[in-house]
Amino acid sequence: MRDLPAYGAGVTVTRPRPVPRDLYAVAAAVLLVTAAVLVGRYVYTYDDLIVGWPPLLGRWDPHLGPGTPAAVVVAAAVVAYGPAVAARLPWRALLPAAWGTTLAWTWSLALIDGWERGVAGRLTTSQEYLSVIDRWHDIPATLRDFNGHILLHSADNWPAHVAGHPPGATLTYVLLDRIGLGGGGWAGALTITVGATAGVAVLVTVRALAAERLARRAAPFLVLAPAAVWMGTSADGYFAAVAAWAVALLALAVTGRRLCWAAGSGLLFGLTCYLSYGLTLFAVIAAAVLLLGRRGVRARPVLFVPLLAGAAVVPVAFTAAGFDWWEAYHLLVERYYEGAAGVRPYAYWVWANLACTVLITGLATVAGLRRAGGVLVRRRAEGVRADGARAEETRLAFLVAAALLALLAADLSGMSKAETERIWLPFALWLLAACAFLTRPRGWLAAQAVLALLLNHLVATGW
Repeated sequence: MRDLPAYGAGVTVTRPRPVPRDLYAVAAAVLLVTAAVLVGRYVYTYDDLIVGWPPLLGRWDPHLGPGTPAAVVVAAAVVAYGPAVAARLPWRALLPAAWGTTLAWTWSLALIDGWERGVAGRLTTSQEYLSVIDRWHDIPATLRDFNGHILLHSADNWPAHVAGHPPGATLTYVLLDRIGLGGGGWAGALTITVGATAGVAVLVTVRALAAERLARRAAPFLVLAPAAVWMGTSADGYFAAVAAWAVALLALAVTGRRLCWAAGSGLLFGLTCYLSYGLTLFAVIAAAVLLLGRRGVRARPVLFVPLLAGAAVVPVAFTAAGFDWWEAYHLLVERYYEGAAGVRPYAYWVWANLACTVLITGLATVAGLRRAGGVLVRRRAEGVRADGARAEETRLAFLVAAALLALLAADLSGMSKAETERIWLPFALWLLAACAFLTRPRGWLAAQAVLALLLNHLVATGW
């Protein structure tokens, strides 16, 4: 008598596929945002958080606008063709193409709210820079007296955004007005146009320090960033571009032969510190660039001469004009806690700020950061020098980790309670570079586009 086959022999058993680790990271990010919304709405009150739609500064306002059709078309085009175009287009053509598409995306999102509310009126509100243009008739005198109007109890105190930044921010719009381009429309157009170049600077940096193929893979994500909802029109978008180009020129200086890149980088780093106090944390990203480009630094240590000389230009100019940066910063800290920061609970915002970061960078970036972390962990576990593609990926992951570290330092400092959806734009753009690690980019790009469109159509953002 023959033995019967064991039960199940010859039967193909289909095992459930393991859930990709990216989805675990995305699920955790969704839970973080959900918790920030629910806790912000049902545990705290408006008087606690002083935001209308926690964790975002805004209000629930479903609406359509003239920019809606264009935004949908741009999003669909980038999702469908972005990865292929970024892979095939010559590098010199890719950069202006990325800038132009970013402009189209940012403008279309801004115009969902209409010309006045979305662009022209953004920088003219009572707390914004253009509200004080008429107080800058004598620029040297205003700079000398700037610190005397920072505190809330001071006579003719500056509005929140003017007091909260060094005078370089306001002076930009004052000078724009002086050359005949006054008003919110011109200010908004300048801010969007310059801000849209920030992604190009990130691409230049990634190519210089890591690899062109990684820059090309990141390009569609930098173009279709949900952050564009706030890049148009927030002055922080302009700050993001200045800081990004400071890093990009430094990357070119340490990997190339031209010392002029170092001088330009130093000049922009100096300007960055006089646009926003918090952007001094870009020193962390600059240090990462120097570390990644240490071979070039060791070969040409003379590059520190033009770098430091350039970095001194803006501080020396403002100091000579009578503005004391350190005194202003300490006065700002006092002013900060005189206002909303003295009320907003650190225990909520220290993690809700990170929920804001998820909203401005998107779920694709969450997955990309998980993969970047995996690259660094594997590199450390191997304990040997990687080469080729793996070395390039390690370098990109290290750069992204430096940006994340700078952002976390800003978070823990307690000087960023709420409104980080615009305040952290300069850091957020560097996190988007992690999307170069993703496979199946069209699906992730679609998720980015849907998030941005939902945010812009459902919430009336403001600052």
